[in-house]
Amino acid sequence: MSIWICPVCGERLSVNGRSLVCKKNHSFDLAKSGYVNLLPVSRKRTRDPGDNSLMVKARRNFLGKGYYKPMSDRLCEAVSSVFPQNGVLFDAGCGEGYYTKNVYEALSENGKAPEIYGADISKCAVDAAAKYCKGAEFAVGSVFHLPVAQKSCDVLMSLFAPYCGEEFRRVLKPEGKMILVIPGRKHLWGLKKAVYDTPYENEVRDYALEGFEFMGKENVDYEISLGNAEDIQNLFAMTPYYYKTGRQEQSRLEALNELHTEISFEILQYRNEVK
Repeated sequence: MSIWICPVCGERLSVNGRSLVCKKNHSFDLAKSGYVNLLPVSRKRTRDPGDNSLMVKARRNFLGKGYYKPMSDRLCEAVSSVFPQNGVLFDAGCGEGYYTKNVYEALSENGKAPEIYGADISKCAVDAAAKYCKGAEFAVGSVFHLPVAQKSCDVLMSLFAPYCGEEFRRVLKPEGKMILVIPGRKHLWGLKKAVYDTPYENEVRDYALEGFEFMGKENVDYEISLGNAEDIQNLFAMTPYYYKTGRQEQSRLEALNELHTEISFEILQYRNEVK
């Protein structure tokens, strides 16, 4: 049975032709690419919330060239180490599905027989994910109101997405595992030096999270070299800095044909303490 629940009444959804329907007859049509929109209009702050097509395309093109593969490989190892034989994994804030697909393939290669689900508030991103990763089910939805059944997930992963501990604890099974990926202090330091007069390090907060037992972390640090303007612009466009940077600073990056920058991630592991 699917883990999706009706965003109107909270009942489980089941497939009925090209729709998902609950027992109270609330119905949600599947898009051509296979995803379902479970984000009510009342929970939208804008007409099209989340990443737009420019950011999704930039991230897809950049990630497709393997620049973040070392981190993705370590993520796959971390998930595989805690994932049960026939478990359910949920990707909260799945974006265009790059990491969802990599984790799905890694688990499948290890004989884990996973059920994989992903949700993101961006319809554009979810559409791309559904086309890219056919082994998973995707929905448009907010991490603050996940359209996911209570205690239905063995593992939840969240990469660079908003954190909502209450919802994450709700959907995880007792003793379920959560894996977060956050940027390290020096992540994209070379990019920041190229753009800003006074670059700043990322803030890394306390790892303690209410309702979770912290199991440990792994640092993933390396450097990348970008040898063309397209890759540099794609990297910039897929970050929050793109919309927070003035035109003068953006022009500095547009003039570059090569860029060397630090890559720094932290992979954090937790166990759900909620029974």
